[in-house]
Amino acid sequence: MPERPMVVPFAAFFGLVVAAEDLYLAWLLRTPETGWDAFALVPALLAVLAVAAAVLVHLGRARSWLLLAVAAAVPLAGLLVLTVFFAALGGGLAFWSGVLLMVGPLTALVLAVRRPLREWTRPVRANRSPEGRRAAGSAR
Repeated sequence: MPERPMVVPFAAFFGLVVAAEDLYLAWLLRTPETGWDAFALVPALLAVLAVAAAVLVHLGRARSWLLLAVAAAVPLAGLLVLTVFFAALGGGLAFWSGVLLMVGPLTALVLAVRRPLREWTRPVRANRSPEGRRAAGSAR
């Protein structure tokens, strides 16, 4: 098995950072009267996706870099819209909080699409004989 690239633990760590930020956003969107409604469940499900992606990337599973990229890009897009909205309202503490929250998903996305990580998580091809198939009389 090839040696794990240096970028893999960092990508997995920032995947977990994205999950923590998603859980924080879910907690902010939760309403005490109704509990966990759809607005709060979406970030919670994204957190589960980010944790799964981080674990799969660390293990080197096939195409898990794509799962990590999606788990980072969706919250990044939402935070970008929210930050632009806060900037249009005049900036302030909410704007800078949004900018700070974008660091985790942006870093996870940048690390997820790097070549060493994509090569680490590429599908393993079966080694076949040059002829491609076994002879009719060969034993299994």
